[in-house]
Amino acid sequence: MTATDTISKGFRVFIRDITQGFFEITHNGFALLGLAVMFAILTLTARPEIRLAGEVQLRSWLQDRQTAMTGFVINTDAVDRATATDPKNLPKQQAHVAYWLSKKYSIAPEPLSALVAEAYESGARVKLDPTLILAVMAVESGFNPFAQSNVGAQGLMQVMTKVHSDKYQYFGGQMAAFDPLTNLRVGIKVLQECIARAGSLEGGLKAYVGAANLDDDGGYAVKVMAEYGRLQQVAAGHSVPLNAPQPLALPSKTPGSQTENVASL
Repeated sequence: MTATDTISKGFRVFIRDITQGFFEITHNGFALLGLAVMFAILTLTARPEIRLAGEVQLRSWLQDRQTAMTGFVINTDAVDRATATDPKNLPKQQAHVAYWLSKKYSIAPEPLSALVAEAYESGARVKLDPTLILAVMAVESGFNPFAQSNVGAQGLMQVMTKVHSDKYQYFGGQMAAFDPLTNLRVGIKVLQECIARAGSLEGGLKAYVGAANLDDDGGYAVKVMAEYGRLQQVAAGHSVPLNAPQPLALPSKTPGSQTENVASL
């Protein structure tokens, strides 16, 4: 055997030993890794508080990293707090109303759809026509949840927050007046009380606007009744122009027991 053959053979033996050693180390390493993973899984299963703490820490780390990358605080719960509903998910009648109001008042259909759905749900609960509720909202605030009058009426339904502070206690306090759905629910309750106390829809609307003891409500009831009539036609599937004049046949009654948004309450 020549010197070259000897060197070549030795080199092959060296390579074989290195390769065998690498596979043995890798195999043992994977075995150890598998054991470590299995131990971690068993620990997390037996100790859910450790798993929860880990999830919180990981979420916090990811949010901090995302904040550093984007430059603003990330809040994945924001979508759950948004007052919005896809109008395609509404019943056909409600969808008609939502789209019509969206176009007329230049409001995105998604938040309007949430308000329409709430008006129908709450209206059914207190036996008030939901299109009447929406008509009041339209005339009062134009669907601006942050509207405020010069006498302190606030939110979508322009409820006198200080007068009806007791009603907001169920929702955490007076600041809830600027939560759209809360303001709507409180406004519906006040409207129901106004109508019940007045004994008629027109009288209830007059009381709601604070003109119960006045001869003239400034045309408020007429405006609401006109919009009420238009919305009833829209809900029935009729094509109603956005700037349609006051309907000839206005609703004269609304079902159910209903009483007042005035400072004299």
